[in-house]
Amino acid sequence: MAVVELKVGMHCERCIKAIKKAIKTIDDMESYQLDTEINKVTVTGNVTPEEVVKALQKIGKTASSWGDD
Repeated sequence: MAVVELKVGMHCERCIKAIKKAIKTIDDMESYQLDTEINKVTVTGNVTPEEVVKALQKIGKTASSWGDD
């Protein structure tokens, strides 16, 4: 099981709902957590960072690895 942590801009309720919906479509995703205070998305399951980034890119969001600045 992997834990993927990404930095994603979340500025409004619409963005947050879109991000949740996109994450839920990822195969083998077990759980997720959004921290809107620090723009952090954590996805747990049999997932790769690439899968999560790709799902977010489909809705027009850019994501970077947590810790990359």
